[in-house]
Amino acid sequence: MAKKSRNQARLRRHLRVRKKIFGTPERPRMNVFRSSTQIYVQIIDDFQGHTLASASSIDAELAGSMKGLTNLEQAEKVGKAIAERAKKAGIDSVVFDRGGYKYIGRVKALAEAAREGGLDF
Repeated sequence: MAKKSRNQARLRRHLRVRKKIFGTPERPRMNVFRSSTQIYVQIIDDFQGHTLASASSIDAELAGSMKGLTNLEQAEKVGKAIAERAKKAGIDSVVFDRGGYKYIGRVKALAEAAREGGLDF
């Protein structure tokens, strides 16, 4: 039996969680994806299949302020940005989808910054 890669295991966890988590128009899903160097977050209405708001560490508005920051600090900035953009879109409550990642490090930093920014989850 071949050894499964870390990403395959993460995708299996993500699919398992996605069976239960569903974003509605009233309470959309906040999905996190992290690569080795970047972090991305989207607020998604699964009912219509639309992304309502998004932010990332390579976002045009944020990219300039990311120079010289650690990955953790970048995740915090992205969390604050997504909370701000969600408020503009009239969203104050979301379902958190950590994408199969453990709730530590950058994922935790992003989530806590989004909570501080006013998102409820």
